[in-house]
Amino acid sequence: MKIYVTENYQAMSRKAANIVAAQVILTPTSVLGLSTGSTPVGLYKQLITWYEKGDLDFSQVCTVNLDEYVGLAPDHDQSYHYFMQKHFFGHVNIAPENTYVPDGLVSDPNTACRRYNQIIRDLGGIDIQVLGIGHNGHIGFNEPGESFELETHVVNLSERTIDANARFFASRDEVPRQAVTMGIKSIMQARQILMVVSGGDKADTVKAAFTGPVTPQVPASILQMHSNVILVGDKAALSQL
Repeated sequence: MKIYVTENYQAMSRKAANIVAAQVILTPTSVLGLSTGSTPVGLYKQLITWYEKGDLDFSQVCTVNLDEYVGLAPDHDQSYHYFMQKHFFGHVNIAPENTYVPDGLVSDPNTACRRYNQIIRDLGGIDIQVLGIGHNGHIGFNEPGESFELETHVVNLSERTIDANARFFASRDEVPRQAVTMGIKSIMQARQILMVVSGGDKADTVKAAFTGPVTPQVPASILQMHSNVILVGDKAALSQL
């Protein structure tokens, strides 16, 4: 594992963007695994800046996103389709047909999960997977549990995750209770994993994930078993390492 400690969120975002940009420059046909949430927004903003300067070309890149809420339409302002369009896809020259986000509206989510697994296989796997980490150690929407879920699956969101996401909705009652998410196996099969983390409120979680036992109670702890993980965080988030 490589660990980069940065001064602040802006520096963290730039360092992480450097890593993703290097992947795209070296392999223009890269498959990028992308995540949502507040932490990677700065990373996407930096990639957009470099694209606008002519330093990056996403025309041959494919992307697969970690997750999507069950029950939200792609144009809902809290869907992850919408998030990616707002914060990244709508600002670079990536082909819409090369971007994949789980479908949260299908009548049979389990069928959608199987299709998503096949999409990842057909693309040849993920070259670099961007991850954040939840306060309870979740990655994607893989919540703490009795076992590590394998491939893309439907998950019931924990009360803590619902509480954390309530700030994005008009009320807590509007927060979806389920999501479609890539599983641990899908994430671990990425050739490289890039975790970005910011803020002192994540310090204990990061410590548990990367220095504690590997346990489904801290889903991110499984990353200790991956051979190519890069952890980029500001000094507050990494203060307990």
